[in-house]
Amino acid sequence: MAAEPDDAEEGLLTAVTVEQSWRFDGVLSDVTAARDRASDFLYELARLHPPAAPDAHDDALLVVTELASNAFAFAPGPFVLTLGMVMGGTLRVALADTNPAPPRPRPVSLAGRGGVGWHLINTLAEQTISVPEAEGKTVHVFLPW
Repeated sequence: MAAEPDDAEEGLLTAVTVEQSWRFDGVLSDVTAARDRASDFLYELARLHPPAAPDAHDDALLVVTELASNAFAFAPGPFVLTLGMVMGGTLRVALADTNPAPPRPRPVSLAGRGGVGWHLINTLAEQTISVPEAEGKTVHVFLPW
């Protein structure tokens, strides 16, 4: 006689990790390349787990662009972009760069000299975390998906 399934087993949660990383040299064209790779990943992710908000894809691309732009401007050298799903429908965007200094807000320049990016990221994000690393830092941005 076949064993009956245990009722406790029916409630078990299995997790599938959906994550991808890309390494970039840190040249200006890598900002666009990072955005393009992220967009491809997000389209595939949406097939597996559609976003709850209609702007989730665009918000994530905006965060990727800001992080990659800041890495190019303030952290000379290569950077690594990682995107992945976190349980509960949250998208994690992480960018590791060579500058150990954590991101900080700057005054917004009305003359077009920046200062908007970090404010924008924190407005869109559920949470941001900067983790010091041996040769720089990794900025983690958690976005609703």
